[in-house]
Amino acid sequence: MLLKRIIPCLDVANGRVVKGVQYVDHVDAGDPVEVAQMYDEQEADEITFLDITASHEERRILFDVVTRTAESVFMPLTVGGGVRGLQDVRDLLNAGADKVSIMTAAVHDPDLVGDAAVKIGSANLVVAIDARRIAEDAVLVPSEHGGGVERPRGASLAPVEPGQSKWEVCTHGGRRPTGIDAVGWARAMAEAGAGEILLTSMDRDGTKRGYDLEILRAVTDAIPIPVIASGGGGSAEDLAAALSDAPEGGHCQAALAASIFHFKETTVSEVKRKLLALGVPVRAPC
Repeated sequence: MLLKRIIPCLDVANGRVVKGVQYVDHVDAGDPVEVAQMYDEQEADEITFLDITASHEERRILFDVVTRTAESVFMPLTVGGGVRGLQDVRDLLNAGADKVSIMTAAVHDPDLVGDAAVKIGSANLVVAIDARRIAEDAVLVPSEHGGGVERPRGASLAPVEPGQSKWEVCTHGGRRPTGIDAVGWARAMAEAGAGEILLTSMDRDGTKRGYDLEILRAVTDAIPIPVIASGGGGSAEDLAAALSDAPEGGHCQAALAASIFHFKETTVSEVKRKLLALGVPVRAPC
């Protein structure tokens, strides 16, 4: 049986780990190297490091912080933020990342994902999607809008009619709506060669009210690659729901969480023990 993964997330701004609610009101949560070491000791399956202001500030990621973090842990490290092209992907892998997460750059240049998959490999490639719920009368397009975004190869140009979709892709750390249907975009990125999708519900981010299981199911059931649930995890039961393969579950292969771990409400090891008791197949802590 394929084991489910528990992934703490380090949202990094100005070289510090921060955590907010719905992408605002960030508070300091520590030094990224020290926080990463703590999760390594707690036997997290992976860790995700996201420079959340790099794209908005139009700068490259903080490579020195990435290198120091990578050198301090023994679990797989996914890094994202400020990736603009194939060379940035290569540089992050050389800096110690095991996987690279692309979000804003994928929207502006969808061919980047296909090129990276061919030249570097899908196993190293994560496409992050920040999605928010929209009004019922909104009309989205599967993968392009009027702001200069190019259409991925093979993606339909037909608009998504009102009532057919409920979530819109946003970029630049959730600051910019795109008019793109999140489910259609996930499908296009999977077809382009992404190895995984990191799917964050902007509406649930930092709220600890549980994951948006509806969008998780919509995306996981639409694509053949693993989906990482993000946004809203407040308890082991929330993570279990996101990882559940039952009809009402989220059908995800991994769950990402931050607030409950950063502020020491629980530990990764404690969550894993509870998940095992709930019947979720995870790697048991020692």
